[in-house]
Amino acid sequence: MRTDLVSEPGDRARPNEDFAGVGLPASGQGGCVILLDGVTPPRDGTGCLHSVPWFTARLGGALTELTVSGRDLTLSEILSRAIGRTAEAHAQTCDLSHPRTPQATVVLTRWSADTLEYLVLSDSVLLLRSPDGAVGAVLDDRLARLPRSALATDALIDARLRNKEGGFFTAAADSAVAARAVTGTVARHEVRALAALTDGAARWTEKFHEGDWTALFGLVAEEGARRLVDRVRELEAADGEERAFLGRSKTHDDATVVYVEL
Repeated sequence: MRTDLVSEPGDRARPNEDFAGVGLPASGQGGCVILLDGVTPPRDGTGCLHSVPWFTARLGGALTELTVSGRDLTLSEILSRAIGRTAEAHAQTCDLSHPRTPQATVVLTRWSADTLEYLVLSDSVLLLRSPDGAVGAVLDDRLARLPRSALATDALIDARLRNKEGGFFTAAADSAVAARAVTGTVARHEVRALAALTDGAARWTEKFHEGDWTALFGLVAEEGARRLVDRVRELEAADGEERAFLGRSKTHDDATVVYVEL
């Protein structure tokens, strides 16, 4: 197995809110990838004493431990338990009912000799490449399918859409959200390599339209995860004041790529 992992903050003056890890069980059989994209908090607070990096570190740590050791658990069960464990760590000090309590998007994948399981929640991306070179994208596209008018303000999003039926879901404090994730299982022999990306790295395809998912996967496989992030930074800088591609999106976002050849 070969891995390539790059994670870079969008702003050097701010901590990286992403989390990424690769787990290899001591048995030497199979492995897993964990990827989180922390949701940047609003300026008027989250009802929590803790930062988003505090949250993603704890949720990511719980997911890593449970995904490696809990072979009898489904990925949805693992996410549910990890959210619950993380919530317990600050339930006594923070208002976990606040709509912007620290939260994150999630990609989990775990493989054995026979199968590869996956889970995607919100707008991070998992790409799977088959032995014949075909690339499939596993997406939770609920946020992307919402009309722009519904996303006009943060207040409107929080009141009507965030972690609500008819809107979109992230991993926050309610473990029941794990049942909302996109999940599935494929035969292990059908996957030769995979790539997990936060939306800051997926901008190459989703915002700047430099190529489709197959082209993005080829760039990472042939030139490395570092090259994809560098290229995104070049495109962000070139977009400039006109913001022809980024629109209302932040100029630079945390960008994380995990590439694995199985």
